Amino acid sequence: MLHGGGVDAIKAACPSRREAPWRAGMRAAKANFLPALVIQSAMLALLLAYLYHPATAAALNQLAELKQRTGYLYTSVSAMIAGAIIPELLRILFFQKGRLQRSNLSNLAFTLPFWGSICITVDLFYQLQAWMFGTGVDIPTVVIKVLVDQLGYTAFFATPATCILYDWKHSGYQPRTLLRVFKPSYYRDAVLPTLITNWAVWIPLITIIYCLPLTLQVPLFGLALSLWVLLYTWMSESRNQPSRSS
Repeated sequence: MLHGGGVDAIKAACPSRREAPWRAGMRAAKANFLPALVIQSAMLALLLAYLYHPATAAALNQLAELKQRTGYLYTSVSAMIAGAIIPELLRILFFQKGRLQRSNLSNLAFTLPFWGSICITVDLFYQLQAWMFGTGVDIPTVVIKVLVDQLGYTAFFATPATCILYDWKHSGYQPRTLLRVFKPSYYRDAVLPTLITNWAVWIPLITIIYCLPLTLQVPLFGLALSLWVLLYTWMSESRNQPSRSS
């Protein structure tokens, strides 16, 4: 899904805090272009297969039925697999040469509850959107859902929460590191670049997701999540690494 060269590009594209936020976000978005295009193309192919390939539609409808039967348990467990376990396995296999390290366990201690919880908020938000705007997949309904999602939920909750908690993790969970999140510079230097990258990756994905029935939106979100978490993990770690310049 994401090869070593892609990771190197992401790390190189994460600039210093002194760079303009929009430049930081555009550089990271450019570095993420190829892997993002792969997952966006795969999701589009899945949408088309759902619409025009009966066997695929039947398989996805079974997944939707499983989600309906198990509710938030499915939401949480699938997010833990997609957002925590899969990226950590990829890290071990491709970047640690198959060797398990203590840091992998500490990473899972953070990512499992984080992504399990955040995906429940996504599930609730999708239901709220369906209640507010209906469950239709016509262009006006999909557009308004994408705008509310990306300019509201994502910009003011999901992205800031992810940045704050990941930075807290990287600091060793030091309480004093949370004080800087109340400064405007934190949103400018940490949240805004990540948000721009998020838009570049997720606006096409979330458009595809909102073109599906409500019962399939969370399962398909989980399929796309593992790539974004892997990308964001490297972005976050690069931002928190000490400068190597003299």
